[in-house]
Amino acid sequence: MRPETPVAVPSHGTHRATDAEFDTWRALQKATDKKRADLLADIVGHPTGMPSVEELDYMNPPLSDDAIRRHLNTLTEVGVVREREFEPGERLRDYPYKFYEITDAARDLFDRNGLFPEEAWQRQYRAVEKTARIREIESMPRPDA
Repeated sequence: MRPETPVAVPSHGTHRATDAEFDTWRALQKATDKKRADLLADIVGHPTGMPSVEELDYMNPPLSDDAIRRHLNTLTEVGVVREREFEPGERLRDYPYKFYEITDAARDLFDRNGLFPEEAWQRQYRAVEKTARIREIESMPRPDA
């Protein structure tokens, strides 16, 4: 039995779930796919909780940039992840301008179910040796909420 009614996705364009239509069943179904779960763990573990695709690519070498973007898009469509980006005038040349964070609805769902504990994944993320480029990207500012 599903805890909530599924979200109807229009046939045109990309649909982004809002908190009001967050479907916990679909969110858990999409978030527990092995590759997407690895990406979510890295988002949770990231020092700012808002990594770029370049950082996620570094942490997940078996996945291509395109595969990471597809997985992030899936997670965005079900309301688990939110994309944040700098406005064109605020972007820095040769640096990422799009970042990804866990939504409040997903964080609440994960906390209620003991999934993706922040402290554990932050420890794990810190333990990975990073290149100078990745350390630089980690320390750059992120878009405001």
